[in-house]
Amino acid sequence: MIRQLFTVSTMIMALGMTPTQAYGGTRIQETNQSKNGQCTGTIIDPTGEPVIGATVTVKGKQGGTITDLDGKFVLSDVQHGATVCISYIGFEPVEMVWKGGDINVTMQEDNKTLNEVVVVGFGTQKKVNLTGAVSTVDSKTLGARPVNSVVDALQGAVAGMNFSTPSSGGTLNSTKSFNIRGTGTIGAGSSVSPLVLIDGMEGDMNALNPQDIENISVLKDASASSIYGSRAAGGVILITTKSGKKGKASINYNNSFRFDSPLNMPEMMDSYTWAKYMNDASVASGAGIWFTDEKLEQIKKAQSDPTMQKMFKNSNNRWEVWDNTPLLPLGNTDWLKEQFGTSFSQEHTLSINGGDDRLQYYVSGNYLNRGGLLRHGDDSMQRYTMTGKINAQITKWLRMTYNTRFSRQDFDSPGDLINGTDVFFHDMCRYWPILPTTDPNGNWLPESYIGRLQDGGRAKNQADRLAQQLSFVATPVKGLTLNAELNYRIVTQFNHRDWQTTYGYDCDNNPYVDSNATSSVYEYSFKSNYFNPNLFAEYSHSFGDHNMKVMGGFQSEWFRQRNITARQNGIMSGLPTLDTTTTKPSVGGAYNSWTTAGFFGRINYDYAGRYLFEANLRYDGSSRFLRENRWNFFPSFSAGWNIAREKFWEPLTDYVNTLKLRASWGQLGNQNTDNWYPFYPTIGFSSQGGNWLINGAKPNTASQPGLVSSTLTWEKSRTWEIGLDWGAFNNRLTGSFGYYQRKTFDMVGPAPELPVILGANPPKVNNLDMTSKGWDLQIGWRDVIGEVSYGASLVLSDNQVVIDKYPNPSKNLGSYYEGAKLGDIWGFTTIGIAQSQEEMDAHLAKVDQSALGSGWTAGDIMYADLDGDGKVNTGENTAGKPGDRRIIGNSTPRYNFGLNLDAAWKGFDIKVFFQGTLKRDYAAGGAVFWGAIGQGKWQATGFKFHEDYWREDNKGAYYPRADWGGGRNIQTQTRYLQNAAYGRLKNLTIGYTLPKSITSKAYIENLRFFVSGENLFTITNFTEAGDPELIGAGYDGGKIGETYPLSKTFSFGLSVTF
Repeated sequence: MIRQLFTVSTMIMALGMTPTQAYGGTRIQETNQSKNGQCTGTIIDPTGEPVIGATVTVKGKQGGTITDLDGKFVLSDVQHGATVCISYIGFEPVEMVWKGGDINVTMQEDNKTLNEVVVVGFGTQKKVNLTGAVSTVDSKTLGARPVNSVVDALQGAVAGMNFSTPSSGGTLNSTKSFNIRGTGTIGAGSSVSPLVLIDGMEGDMNALNPQDIENISVLKDASASSIYGSRAAGGVILITTKSGKKGKASINYNNSFRFDSPLNMPEMMDSYTWAKYMNDASVASGAGIWFTDEKLEQIKKAQSDPTMQKMFKNSNNRWEVWDNTPLLPLGNTDWLKEQFGTSFSQEHTLSINGGDDRLQYYVSGNYLNRGGLLRHGDDSMQRYTMTGKINAQITKWLRMTYNTRFSRQDFDSPGDLINGTDVFFHDMCRYWPILPTTDPNGNWLPESYIGRLQDGGRAKNQADRLAQQLSFVATPVKGLTLNAELNYRIVTQFNHRDWQTTYGYDCDNNPYVDSNATSSVYEYSFKSNYFNPNLFAEYSHSFGDHNMKVMGGFQSEWFRQRNITARQNGIMSGLPTLDTTTTKPSVGGAYNSWTTAGFFGRINYDYAGRYLFEANLRYDGSSRFLRENRWNFFPSFSAGWNIAREKFWEPLTDYVNTLKLRASWGQLGNQNTDNWYPFYPTIGFSSQGGNWLINGAKPNTASQPGLVSSTLTWEKSRTWEIGLDWGAFNNRLTGSFGYYQRKTFDMVGPAPELPVILGANPPKVNNLDMTSKGWDLQIGWRDVIGEVSYGASLVLSDNQVVIDKYPNPSKNLGSYYEGAKLGDIWGFTTIGIAQSQEEMDAHLAKVDQSALGSGWTAGDIMYADLDGDGKVNTGENTAGKPGDRRIIGNSTPRYNFGLNLDAAWKGFDIKVFFQGTLKRDYAAGGAVFWGAIGQGKWQATGFKFHEDYWREDNKGAYYPRADWGGGRNIQTQTRYLQNAAYGRLKNLTIGYTLPKSITSKAYIENLRFFVSGENLFTITNFTEAGDPELIGAGYDGGKIGETYPLSKTFSFGLSVTF
């Protein structure tokens, strides 16, 4: 009855539509011969229940019908000998040749879901038997939209996988950072990130062509990851690349052409509005009127009069830009629009695969050319990838796989764009709109940066990665598999940067030095080698309903890197190389290495597929620790109960056909410290670094070595989880939920305070603990209504981290402290903006705000006295005595989500992807947010949204009064705490696949065209000053808005297979 009610709406919508024939495994039956005419029948499932809403059509004919509540159907005007097609989600499709009479069909369940295999550590496993937390992403999802990297494709696709944009923002060489289930460590000098394995070898996802990937498994909990030991503290991402398939050679070519524009870039004030805004700020700061009424009138008139003189000569025969107010220019420039514009990118991929029973091959090549958003100076990126894989069955019991991958990434940009401080973006945001881009003689104004971007030198980076993988799999006896893998990777990188002298021009067109008076060249060369052998064996055996699998092996890693740097000054004209400079070079270099070794094993047991158990054991050693602390043991255990396979569940299998309860516990270690040799005392050496002369020359000097710790050892984490996986209505509805808690302990923390008389820096020790708690949910629905197939899936996750132990006994708010939640924001509570001097005076009569500033007046902030002492201050700046500050928010992203919607009909397909964060706070700061409030004259700026500042004719304003001086109004506070939650239409793709009846005539197997949009719109209450996806990126610790913007992208392309 439940299923009948559930599907009746589906029947109504599907009447008159024909079904998709997109299901494989079709079986053909024949009926007894009878007269032509009306075809009737009944469709039931294996239990004898009617299949309601099954689609019934005549092959090659439009129209059709669906079965009713009793599983019955009627088709009119069916030709004798026609093929009747029957399909229903969760069952194998059926084709029957009708020769008269009734059709009575028992549909069989489609066991693809039950037999789905998931890649896990050193092997595979049926998804239905998994007891750990594992998420998968297939090639269909990865290829659903044109993206620049695998990381972009994974954002929003895996529950519990969190992404953030780096400090470089949307620059072409920036790569999103990511974690699995939250922050892995807060250690001093330690780091935790997911281990990325490409066909079993550590690698860089950003160097991969997404179209070369077959599937991705994300191992999220300790039970799934612990088989990799010390490298897996942050979880594991297993990437399996495509292999050749048996059959004739299949050739695929696809491309995409993309047009990018800046995303969420704020609009600057026009010059006249800006000048009035700055006048208000200048008067409030005590500096008086900056722009006279006459000057204001000139600025306003110049906006509409192109013939009006815009710049004026000063006493130095140069064009005045900064100091002499009457001579200031009369431009009207939006500097962000001037510097950033649209760009064009293109990507091409060609792949060939095929083979027979003994040998299969896959070969592909990819070229990506991305243009940057800079309008002046140009920035670009090229990526070349080549992949080859051969699978050979050497004998009946021996199989060999050889895999090679090469990638090259070239980045080219103006040198001033990557000066290490992002000051270019900072300057563009605070540049005065009255400055024009060129002087009256047509030369680029030096202050515009344009000359520096075009002529001030280039920054070029080239990175090559070559991976070679060879593996043998032997099956000498039934149930026994022997594996031998050899992985080798070499990475080379070359960076070049040159600083060229640029010039400005005076009023008579005479040049003068603008930047880089001394030209120079810097070059950096890097090379690393990674060697990784794996040996392991697996034995599986079943007796009755008991199934067991045992695996054990050994793994080793060896990593070595070296680099050389050099810099010289005085470039000979036009030749920016080290050999064509005129001064003595400054050189440097380094060489270091690390190794790991580990023994591992796994035991899997299940009884009748109902009761599942798994144990993983790993014994790891790392060269980063002393011998007595070098080795550690990392176990994990997990169990599952397939409830839906119990006899008592049989009456419910029509509704919930898969239901699995699972639980796990495991321990992992982390060896990733910034110092690869923490147990060696090191002496700093400086060539000619002394401050005195010996025999007329500076001597070489060495510094006192710091102390080392003899007890420094692994950071460790213990995780437990309980989860539930389900499938309902023949797996049309599927889902997974997991709740976990991770205790990370013995993190490397700051050294304890010791008396200064010691004379040396004390070493870091293992003295930090924290706890992470969270959950993740993945749910999906897939169905067919007539000729329309559609689906929806949602991933949603949450995570919070609490500090359990930290050497901060006073709980000073300038550092972590016990009991703090990671991301807590301390701030004042805002009462409001004083609308008159009387209101401010009345407030100050009760509350002393002098600790935050002086000169309080109408338009200033009134803060709440929360501790009742009659003063507003920060107290002792501790968690116990914070004054009038409280925790007002938290910057940790929570409830990260991804929502996918898709549908297909008669060759057309549409995919919609939303991504975002449902809860996050941000304490905004910097000039782009505050404008001319508390920034000083030379850091102040003005954007359109800053026009909503307090003044007599705008008392209901969002911002307080404009005032260059003091920080009284820009304290971290509730009024200006930003809601950084957002939802973004990340992608919309529409495609059309030509019918095979057309393409087959041109010997084309498949031809699809598509159009796509990326980052199309955003729903958010976040400040207009920046993008919620760019929090933490940019100048001076990530001041909002002061970074390279993200892109909105429109693209089109095709995919053709021969």
